[in-house]
Amino acid sequence: MSVEQAGTRDQRELTDEPDAIEPAPVPAPGGGRMALFVGGLILALVGGFGLGRLNTDSGGTSAPAGVTSGDHTHAPGTAPHEHGPASAGTGPSAGEVGGLALSSAGFTMVPVTGAFQVGQSQPFQFRVLGADRKPVTNFAVVHEKPLHMIVARRDLSGYQHVHPTMAPDGTWSVPLTLATPGIWRAYADFTAPDAAGKQTAVTLGVDLVVNGDYVPRGLPPAAREASVGEFTVTYEGTPQLGASAPVLFRVFANGSPVAGLERYLGSYGHLVALRAGDMGYVHVHPEAELVGGAVKFWLAAPSPGDYRLFFDFQVGGVVRTAELTLTVA
Repeated sequence: MSVEQAGTRDQRELTDEPDAIEPAPVPAPGGGRMALFVGGLILALVGGFGLGRLNTDSGGTSAPAGVTSGDHTHAPGTAPHEHGPASAGTGPSAGEVGGLALSSAGFTMVPVTGAFQVGQSQPFQFRVLGADRKPVTNFAVVHEKPLHMIVARRDLSGYQHVHPTMAPDGTWSVPLTLATPGIWRAYADFTAPDAAGKQTAVTLGVDLVVNGDYVPRGLPPAAREASVGEFTVTYEGTPQLGASAPVLFRVFANGSPVAGLERYLGSYGHLVALRAGDMGYVHVHPEAELVGGAVKFWLAAPSPGDYRLFFDFQVGGVVRTAELTLTVA
């Protein structure tokens, strides 16, 4: 199916956005697979997307002018914990998923560009407008970055975790290469002061169009482990609908646990979950320290269905991503 018409529709809808921008058209690998849902996955299905503080690039962690420090750590034994869309201007609410809308909690994501050519690196630019319809330039640094962006195609393939940079006028920019035709989703996860001055965690989402014939890929079957180069990643734990449960990720090399997991963006691992069907988004962070060599998350399944889990970890200075399918009955 061609996505060119979808791109035209999206560009027409963008012209209705606020002004300021004219948008352009602990088992070893191979062991049992337990029914998990990864850490604190209290997704926020409310029409905004809440990508909780994730960082993937290796750039510096200094914040641009206007950015305030809002980072925090997750102490060992932290209760169910997750980053998602804002609720009532205070932060994520349990049982919700985010990233389904351009606007949430008084903030609106306004793209400058939205159409891409297959396999070509192109800048993706956007601004975040506040309730006053002016570009927001004051963001808190959370997990070492003022804004985290996740990108994936509608069939949950092509996952990317990138970090745009902000110009003084509030325009964010990041180079993106979208390898296949279709509709892609870009999630912007950030924390900024709301109209009352209270810091608000928000995730906004927008579709990006790559012209060409879209051939969707089937979702891989549910599994408890995944191979990433020479590494094997497994998880333990069983998520509950509406109730948080611990989920532990372990990394193996040649059948033995990896002892050299490194902190990446301030944590030993990061987890993103995207729900099949509507791409509802959840980003969960682990406890501050390893638990028996495992990266521990708290997760609550927002609804039955299939999810694609993306677990980022770093070894030897290289960040890798394990991808697994989770089915919640």
